[in-house]
Amino acid sequence: MKKYPYYVWIASVFGLGFIPSGMPGTVSSAAACVVSMIVDVPMWAVALVTVIGVWATDRSEKFFGTKDPSFLNIDEVPGMWLTLYLLPKGFIIPGFFLFRLIDILKPWPVSAMEKLPGGWGIMADDVLGGIFANIILQALNAYLYHAGWLYPLIEGVMK
Repeated sequence: MKKYPYYVWIASVFGLGFIPSGMPGTVSSAAACVVSMIVDVPMWAVALVTVIGVWATDRSEKFFGTKDPSFLNIDEVPGMWLTLYLLPKGFIIPGFFLFRLIDILKPWPVSAMEKLPGGWGIMADDVLGGIFANIILQALNAYLYHAGWLYPLIEGVMK
Protein backbone atom coordinates (compact mmCIF):
# COMPACT_ATOMS: atom_id res chain seq x y z
CA MET A 1 0.00 0.00 0.00
CA LYS A 2 1.35 3.40 -0.95
CA LYS A 3 2.11 6.00 1.67
CA TYR A 4 -0.23 8.97 1.34
CA PRO A 5 -0.81 12.03 3.53
CA TYR A 6 -3.37 11.56 6.32
CA TYR A 7 -5.98 13.69 4.53
CA VAL A 8 -5.97 11.25 1.58
CA TRP A 9 -6.69 8.40 4.00
CA ILE A 10 -9.56 10.37 5.48
CA ALA A 11 -10.94 11.27 2.04
CA SER A 12 -10.72 7.61 0.94
CA VAL A 13 -12.62 6.43 4.06
CA PHE A 14 -9.40 5.09 5.58
CA GLY A 15 -8.38 3.26 2.43
CA LEU A 16 -11.73 1.80 1.35
CA GLY A 17 -11.51 3.89 -1.81
CA PHE A 18 -8.35 2.02 -2.80
CA ILE A 19 -9.94 -1.46 -2.65
CA PRO A 20 -9.71 -2.76 -6.23
CA SER A 21 -13.42 -3.47 -6.55
CA GLY A 22 -14.14 -0.91 -9.24
CA MET A 23 -16.96 0.37 -7.02
CA PRO A 24 -15.42 2.53 -4.28
CA GLY A 25 -18.63 4.52 -3.77
CA THR A 26 -20.65 1.36 -3.24
CA VAL A 27 -18.09 -0.03 -0.78
CA SER A 28 -18.08 3.19 1.27
CA SER A 29 -21.88 3.41 1.18
CA ALA A 30 -22.06 -0.16 2.47
CA ALA A 31 -19.62 0.71 5.27
CA ALA A 32 -21.81 3.67 6.24
CA CYS A 33 -24.81 1.29 6.32
CA VAL A 34 -22.95 -1.03 8.68
CA VAL A 35 -22.35 1.88 11.04
CA SER A 36 -26.06 2.77 10.78
CA MET A 37 -26.99 -0.80 11.72
CA ILE A 38 -24.99 -0.48 14.92
CA VAL A 39 -25.84 3.07 16.02
CA ASP A 40 -28.32 5.80 15.16
CA VAL A 41 -25.99 8.35 13.60
CA PRO A 42 -26.69 11.81 15.06
CA MET A 43 -26.92 14.88 12.83
CA TRP A 44 -23.82 16.40 14.44
CA ALA A 45 -21.82 13.38 13.18
CA VAL A 46 -23.21 13.85 9.66
CA ALA A 47 -22.23 17.54 9.77
CA LEU A 48 -18.78 16.79 11.20
CA VAL A 49 -17.97 14.16 8.55
CA THR A 50 -19.24 16.53 5.86
CA VAL A 51 -17.00 19.41 7.01
CA ILE A 52 -13.98 17.13 7.42
CA GLY A 53 -14.78 15.61 4.03
CA VAL A 54 -14.82 19.00 2.30
CA TRP A 55 -11.40 19.78 3.76
CA ALA A 56 -9.87 16.33 3.10
CA THR A 57 -11.16 15.98 -0.46
CA ASP A 58 -10.11 19.52 -1.33
CA ARG A 59 -6.56 18.86 -0.12
CA SER A 60 -6.51 15.44 -1.80
CA GLU A 61 -7.61 16.86 -5.16
CA LYS A 62 -4.72 19.31 -5.00
CA PHE A 63 -2.31 16.54 -3.95
CA PHE A 64 -3.23 14.33 -6.92
CA GLY A 65 -3.79 17.23 -9.35
CA THR A 66 -7.05 15.77 -10.62
CA LYS A 67 -10.72 16.63 -10.12
CA ASP A 68 -12.80 14.23 -7.99
CA PRO A 69 -10.86 10.97 -8.35
CA SER A 70 -13.07 7.94 -7.68
CA PHE A 71 -11.09 6.77 -4.65
CA LEU A 72 -11.98 9.95 -2.73
CA ASN A 73 -15.26 8.59 -1.44
CA ILE A 74 -15.88 10.08 1.99
CA ASP A 75 -18.81 11.88 0.34
CA GLU A 76 -20.74 8.59 0.37
CA VAL A 77 -20.72 8.46 4.17
CA PRO A 78 -22.76 11.57 5.04
CA GLY A 79 -24.91 10.97 1.95
CA MET A 80 -25.79 7.48 3.15
CA TRP A 81 -26.29 8.62 6.74
CA LEU A 82 -28.64 11.38 5.57
CA THR A 83 -30.55 8.82 3.52
CA LEU A 84 -31.17 6.75 6.65
CA TYR A 85 -31.66 9.62 9.09
CA LEU A 86 -34.68 9.13 11.39
CA LEU A 87 -35.78 5.97 9.58
CA PRO A 88 -36.29 2.51 11.09
CA LYS A 89 -33.47 -0.03 10.58
CA GLY A 90 -35.69 -1.88 8.08
CA PHE A 91 -35.02 0.92 5.59
CA ILE A 92 -31.25 0.34 5.46
CA ILE A 93 -31.27 -1.95 2.43
CA PRO A 94 -33.82 0.02 0.38
CA GLY A 95 -32.02 3.20 1.45
CA PHE A 96 -28.71 1.81 0.25
CA PHE A 97 -30.10 0.99 -3.21
CA LEU A 98 -32.02 4.27 -3.54
CA PHE A 99 -29.01 6.35 -2.51
CA ARG A 100 -26.73 4.48 -4.93
CA LEU A 101 -29.29 4.96 -7.73
CA ILE A 102 -29.49 8.70 -7.06
CA ASP A 103 -25.69 8.90 -6.79
CA ILE A 104 -25.22 7.12 -10.12
CA LEU A 105 -28.00 8.88 -12.08
CA LYS A 106 -27.36 12.31 -10.50
CA PRO A 107 -30.72 13.95 -11.27
CA TRP A 108 -30.89 17.73 -11.25
CA PRO A 109 -30.13 19.57 -8.90
CA VAL A 110 -27.82 16.87 -7.52
CA SER A 111 -25.74 17.06 -10.70
CA ALA A 112 -25.49 20.84 -10.39
CA MET A 113 -23.76 20.49 -7.00
CA GLU A 114 -20.74 18.85 -8.66
CA LYS A 115 -19.93 22.20 -10.25
CA LEU A 116 -19.10 23.72 -6.87
CA PRO A 117 -15.36 24.25 -6.39
CA GLY A 118 -13.02 21.72 -4.78
CA GLY A 119 -14.19 19.66 -1.84
CA TRP A 120 -17.58 21.39 -1.83
CA GLY A 121 -18.36 19.93 -5.26
CA ILE A 122 -17.29 16.45 -4.19
CA MET A 123 -19.36 16.46 -1.00
CA ALA A 124 -22.46 18.52 -1.90
CA ASP A 125 -23.91 16.22 -4.57
CA ASP A 126 -23.96 13.25 -2.19
CA VAL A 127 -25.33 15.30 0.68
CA LEU A 128 -28.17 16.56 -1.50
CA GLY A 129 -28.69 13.06 -2.92
CA GLY A 130 -28.98 11.75 0.64
CA ILE A 131 -31.56 14.41 1.49
CA PHE A 132 -33.60 13.50 -1.60
CA ALA A 133 -33.41 9.78 -0.79
CA ASN A 134 -34.48 10.46 2.79
CA ILE A 135 -37.53 12.43 1.68
CA ILE A 136 -38.55 9.62 -0.69
CA LEU A 137 -38.11 6.99 2.03
CA GLN A 138 -39.90 9.16 4.60
CA ALA A 139 -42.85 9.44 2.21
CA LEU A 140 -42.85 5.67 1.81
CA ASN A 141 -42.65 5.25 5.60
CA ALA A 142 -45.55 7.66 6.06
CA TYR A 143 -47.67 5.98 3.40
CA LEU A 144 -47.02 2.38 4.41
CA TYR A 145 -46.59 2.62 8.17
CA HIS A 146 -48.11 6.01 9.11
CA ALA A 147 -44.80 6.86 10.78
CA GLY A 148 -41.80 9.16 10.43
CA TRP A 149 -41.25 12.89 10.51
CA LEU A 150 -43.08 13.41 7.22
CA TYR A 151 -46.32 11.69 8.28
CA PRO A 152 -47.75 14.59 10.32
CA LEU A 153 -47.18 16.90 7.35
CA ILE A 154 -49.06 14.72 4.85
CA GLU A 155 -51.53 13.01 7.18
CA GLY A 156 -54.48 15.10 5.99
CA VAL A 157 -53.63 14.51 2.33
CA MET A 158 -53.60 10.74 2.84
CA LYS A 159 -57.14 10.59 4.32
